[in-house]
Amino acid sequence: MMESANHLGIVTSKLQSDQIRVALLSNNTLDNIYKEQRDRQITGLVLNFIKELQEGNIKFDYDEVRVSRDSVYINQLRNSNNTELVLQTVLRLECRDHDFMVLKKFLKDSISEKDSLKYKKIVLAMNYRRYLAVYHTREYIIVNILAAEASYYRNDFLKIKMRTVVGKKEHPTPTIASYITNIVTFPHWNVPHSIAVKELLPKVQKNENYLEQNNYDVVTAKGKVIDDSELKWKNYNENNFPYFFRQATGPRNSLGLLKFNMQNPFSIFLHSTSWKAAFTKDYRFLSHGCIRLEKPLELAKALLPDKIDIRALKSGKKNTESKTIILGQKIPLFIIYMPVTVSGNKVTFLPDVYGLIK
Repeated sequence: MMESANHLGIVTSKLQSDQIRVALLSNNTLDNIYKEQRDRQITGLVLNFIKELQEGNIKFDYDEVRVSRDSVYINQLRNSNNTELVLQTVLRLECRDHDFMVLKKFLKDSISEKDSLKYKKIVLAMNYRRYLAVYHTREYIIVNILAAEASYYRNDFLKIKMRTVVGKKEHPTPTIASYITNIVTFPHWNVPHSIAVKELLPKVQKNENYLEQNNYDVVTAKGKVIDDSELKWKNYNENNFPYFFRQATGPRNSLGLLKFNMQNPFSIFLHSTSWKAAFTKDYRFLSHGCIRLEKPLELAKALLPDKIDIRALKSGKKNTESKTIILGQKIPLFIIYMPVTVSGNKVTFLPDVYGLIK
């Protein structure tokens, strides 16, 4: 079963199955100590297969959602019926998610070459569906980088779907499984230093009114605002610029009216934007990695129905006070690189924009 598992969307190494065969063949010639070691080896390989069968083998760039479920798989193996065929066990334990089943059927009926890019895309998508089926909760959000779309689910029903803007090829959005913990209204934008010195500094050197026109302050590393009129801009370059740029809150802020925070080491977050025209484009790989939302107000209202005042947000002016609202319970957010979408029984392949599928 493990050797033929490619039709299940699981790619097992030949080394694994060879280890089991060697272990079984040599079992009769071993003393009890070595037999116990072989048994543990075989059991470990089988448990790993069961684990991949149910939660896939997805590797996120950052994952704080996944937890150890070894005890679940151990109990499933211990409690299996001795008269049950291996195939029956696999079918019983396999993911039953609708999209997964559509992908599995497509793999069986329409993919003949097991090393083709289409096969690899289908397998990756199947394993994402496995992971999501295990780790989603009552409420969750999925951002598919390749579709440049975000979807909010409640009780497994799609409540909000929207376009997004995601990272450029040279500034890719990482894959993340994390939790949205709070929402910031009227956020400041503390410009990352690389963007500040490579993009904003040259604009200021060409036009010293640029900062005022776009509501930027110059601040020290400790956040103290300094008088930028006294700075000799032509003396600075990306290697010696000692300050930072911070954009004032309000509707013209690059982060818009809302910022959705989550734990991750990449300083990635979801946010609204003052540049709405981007959502009319088919190609929306335009950001430095963060994710811009087409319908941030709708999402915020869904997550915090009693704490978000849409009218107050829409009427906010420059330098409106920024506030952080803690969610009553953290909401799982899955930022995935899924190269296939499923709508009903239709399978659609998406371009591999970042060139990650080899």
